[in-house]
Amino acid sequence: MNPYQVIQFNIPTTIRFGCGAIQELPTYLQQHQLRRPLLVTDPVIAQLPFFKAIVSSLVTQGIAVEVFADIHKNPVKSDVYSGTAAWDETDRDALVGIGGGAALDVARAIALRVNHRDDLFKYDDLIGGDVYVTGDVPHFITVPTTAGTGSEVGRSAIIADDETHQKRILFSPKLMAKVVFADPLLTMDLPPHVTAATGMDALTHNMEAFLAKNLNPICDGIALEGMRLIAQSLEKAVNKPDEAARSNMLIASMMGAIAFQKGLGVVHSLAHPLSSLLDTHHGLANAVNLPYGMAFNIAGNETKFRRIAQAMELDDETGQGVVRYLVELNERVDIPSRLTDIGVLPTDIDTLSDMAVADFAHPNNPKPVSRDDFKTLYLEAL
Repeated sequence: MNPYQVIQFNIPTTIRFGCGAIQELPTYLQQHQLRRPLLVTDPVIAQLPFFKAIVSSLVTQGIAVEVFADIHKNPVKSDVYSGTAAWDETDRDALVGIGGGAALDVARAIALRVNHRDDLFKYDDLIGGDVYVTGDVPHFITVPTTAGTGSEVGRSAIIADDETHQKRILFSPKLMAKVVFADPLLTMDLPPHVTAATGMDALTHNMEAFLAKNLNPICDGIALEGMRLIAQSLEKAVNKPDEAARSNMLIASMMGAIAFQKGLGVVHSLAHPLSSLLDTHHGLANAVNLPYGMAFNIAGNETKFRRIAQAMELDDETGQGVVRYLVELNERVDIPSRLTDIGVLPTDIDTLSDMAVADFAHPNNPKPVSRDDFKTLYLEAL
């Protein structure tokens, strides 16, 4: 893929992809008579030069920009309510989410809340709340700045309760972005540890989607190609980034998000409690747990693991070969191998196990996962 040429494809979301794609944002807004966008991002990105350049380019074109960046690393309901208040108080006409998964989740949840003012968690998909998403959604645009969650092409947002930290899923096809401006140049200056954690997050999405027990051959094909691109590009993106590696990772992260509409699995259920209880970065939590979760899944799924190994061009095409590769890949991109390295204590294990078995991801795992299984996996990773 030529990283210097902006191309368009639809999945059905329209994606403008390529180096320099972000330069099209002001013209797009003008063409759609959108003059007062609310830009939703996180506190770190809000201070970076590239974000300030985006704001400047919009202002120069006569667009009245309002920025909302008061969000947590792992988003909570109050972030969404504060963002909605910013929308109301400044009379906005469009939402532009700019950032990684946290910023895009909050932006999407604000898009939902603009015309749906019941308690936010009434719309939780896990309790059938999607049927209440009946109103219009504002014009919603996404701009990814990491290659991890793929939230830019999603139709759901994961938001936690401020008090209990339980994660909820807000879902509706209406929450898909009208257009994505996916510019690999926006990811070029990510520090290596962020590139590594978000890249392993994308790999986890593709792997778990492929293994998920639901039937979706189209998602399977997408996930296999996503894994191939990551195996080809992640180390270079972390250690010696260029436009081609960054482009491949950005595509692969979107592929993971498309594929995981089929489902996720045990790794995400191991990771979500770490983010909720210990505020661990989601991608890092997935990365540390990925080898252990994949080892758990090998028995009974040997054929699928062979296809994973083939997609990633591994010499050892067994499940054990895949797990060994994941351990080595984590080492090469400087991801810790043990939970203790990211602050987990032995006293946390029982609480984490309770939260993991209650998590929404593992019912789609290719084999059942009990609380005892979660505890064993945490102890193995400790």
